[in-house]
Amino acid sequence: MLVRSNVMPWGAAALVALSVFTTGCAGQNDDASAPKSRASASPPHGYVEGAQEKAEQQSRLLLNDPGTGDTRVLDLITGKAQKVSRRTGTTGLTTDGRLGYFHTSGGLHVLDGGAWTVDHGDHVHYYRAAVRDVGRLPGGPGTRVRSDAAVTTVTDEDGRARIYRRAELEKGRAGSPRTLPDTQAGVVVPYAEHLLSLTSLTDNGQDAARLAVYDRAGKRVASPDAVCEDPRGDAVTRRGVVLGCADGALLVRETDGAFTVQRIPYGEDVPEKERATAFRSRPGSDTLTASAGERAVWVLDVTERTWTRVKTGPVVAANTAGEGSPLIVLQSDGSLHGYDISTGKPLSKTKPLVTGAPEAATDQSAGPVIEVDRSRAYLNDPQGKRVYEIDYNDNLRVARTFDLDIEPALMVETGR
Repeated sequence: MLVRSNVMPWGAAALVALSVFTTGCAGQNDDASAPKSRASASPPHGYVEGAQEKAEQQSRLLLNDPGTGDTRVLDLITGKAQKVSRRTGTTGLTTDGRLGYFHTSGGLHVLDGGAWTVDHGDHVHYYRAAVRDVGRLPGGPGTRVRSDAAVTTVTDEDGRARIYRRAELEKGRAGSPRTLPDTQAGVVVPYAEHLLSLTSLTDNGQDAARLAVYDRAGKRVASPDAVCEDPRGDAVTRRGVVLGCADGALLVRETDGAFTVQRIPYGEDVPEKERATAFRSRPGSDTLTASAGERAVWVLDVTERTWTRVKTGPVVAANTAGEGSPLIVLQSDGSLHGYDISTGKPLSKTKPLVTGAPEAATDQSAGPVIEVDRSRAYLNDPQGKRVYEIDYNDNLRVARTFDLDIEPALMVETGR
């Protein structure tokens, strides 16, 4: 694999991460590879067995070619791609920040990407370990996976949900799941040591659901007075959980064990085909993006509880880092465009980067996506067999180009 670089992009990030690391954990020895002679002492702060703690984020890209099943793990620190077992028949690829879930008609194949971040609020820990297979979880077409630090939920298309212990998955085994007993509508989302779900109901002939809150044992503990018509799309932010509805979104928040719901309406009539039904964002951000039909993008500012519709032209993929960063849009000619989130004003654009005439990825097809972290964005070019690293704070400059030996039609970023 050839890596073409315009700059050395990781040096500055490493210095920033090192500063946070040393400040937040002053006086602690966090070297996970310390001599075994220390085993009798108390484990150092942040210690994780089998992993090395690093001073900077250990981002990796999981890449898959659904046509051949070829799969690679691209280490963004070293620039090297690791060949792993083939995953054939893959229809989708999702991640929870560490584990990659390869969706197939026969179930979910789980891969530990070997890179993750632990956020303690006042400081952050970054880890790297070996890439390894975890195994297969049951789940057919339409299965959705959501995780937090303690549990992973796998929700079938018919709403049945299984709850797995995250610690077991991280040890390389699935373990025995619990089943959420009630019939659900949509996905089950872990949040604030509870599980959020939407229970089907009939509301004036419309598809609608009511919010329900469960404890980790699967017992319903709350039913806030909130109805969501035609629920589609969800995201966990620092401000709470966003659930997409026909008229906008619901924001679910927990404070001192109590759950409250606030509606964030579009403020205008939005045709069904222009609704926000799948959210993308930088992990940890409170700014969400979603397609608004074929020629615009929704930006939801969760902090301000506002929607902004940005007219962009033909949309293939979109994302943003939020917090003053541009909205990044891949258009149908293969070029990237940057827009001011609040005003919709065009800021920058690139030459065509993606080969051919790219089309938006759907639940049934793979395609280019934009993954965003705190300093860079990543764009896959399947036909060109490459991945671009984009400096979105420098007029969408291409910082590095990773040439591959597969067509990376499916891509997610881990380690964030």
